[in-house]
Amino acid sequence: MVKIGNIELGEFPLLLAPMEDVSDPPFRALCKQQGCDMMYTEFISVEGLIRDAKKSVMKLDIYDYERPVGIQIFGAEIDSMKRAAEIVEEAKPEVLDINFGCPVKKVVCKMAGAGILQDIPKMVKLTDEIVKSTNLPVTVKTRLGWNEETKYIEEVAERLQDVGIKALSIHGRTRKQMYKGEADWTLIGNIANNPKIHIPIFGNGDIDSPQKALEYRNRYNVSGIMIGRASIGNPWIFKQIKHFFSTGEILDPPTLEDRVAVAKQHLLHGIEWKGERLGIVEMRRHYTNYFRGYRGIKAYRSRLVTTDDPQGVLDVLDEIAADFANEPIMATV
Repeated sequence: MVKIGNIELGEFPLLLAPMEDVSDPPFRALCKQQGCDMMYTEFISVEGLIRDAKKSVMKLDIYDYERPVGIQIFGAEIDSMKRAAEIVEEAKPEVLDINFGCPVKKVVCKMAGAGILQDIPKMVKLTDEIVKSTNLPVTVKTRLGWNEETKYIEEVAERLQDVGIKALSIHGRTRKQMYKGEADWTLIGNIANNPKIHIPIFGNGDIDSPQKALEYRNRYNVSGIMIGRASIGNPWIFKQIKHFFSTGEILDPPTLEDRVAVAKQHLLHGIEWKGERLGIVEMRRHYTNYFRGYRGIKAYRSRLVTTDDPQGVLDVLDEIAADFANEPIMATV
């Protein structure tokens, strides 16, 4: 049984990675329905939290149906991080997660996210202070290092464990790589098999099929897998992986009816949670993957990403359901 503190996650949990403008409550609801074992919020700026910025505070919204859930924060200043941890604790998540992995320039330039990989002592000190300041289990998500010359993740893992984190998620790329090239899980496997490590180690990066999930589980002996980009427009991936683990069989891809129903649920929940304009706009990144593989879908997808009213989008989705009902899918999601 894999546990983060006292939180039981099953024998080999599948986690939803924190993704900006993706892993919000509407999307998390879909992933939970499809078997995700633990989810993380979008990453939240600690400066936004302590200033009570609306967008940051809104990301604290969590619901009973999605538990266990972790709230992820990012920042670079110890005092701000500690104050934000207090705010997070009031939201009552199961876990507080620290983002030491975001590679985006506007985050890194402030020495937050993956930027702190340039200063490992500060990374460890900041983590230590957060662990001491909260009653929540603290976890960390990070990368292999800043660049190829600074892959210190094996040392980092031990030092973070020593200051009290309860789990570590590792993306198998450096910050310099961003999301390019292939994720290297070799060092992740070294940490997972290190006899000094007794906290769960979750691997992240490039898991996009049940077969690859099983291969990496067996090869690297991680405690679980965190899935990010492969879940966008494809919340079924969690169910597909679990089915393959238990039976060795590949589930049929979701039907067109499934895809349309989930897209509608996602859209309407998004509008309900964040308002009509944002709900419609932020849904657009998902349509490509929801309907990938249908010949001739491009024209409909173009309408989905340019239509500005909810009923108009729902009408296009109904057209897709009718017009492609008898069309074979050319490629699986």
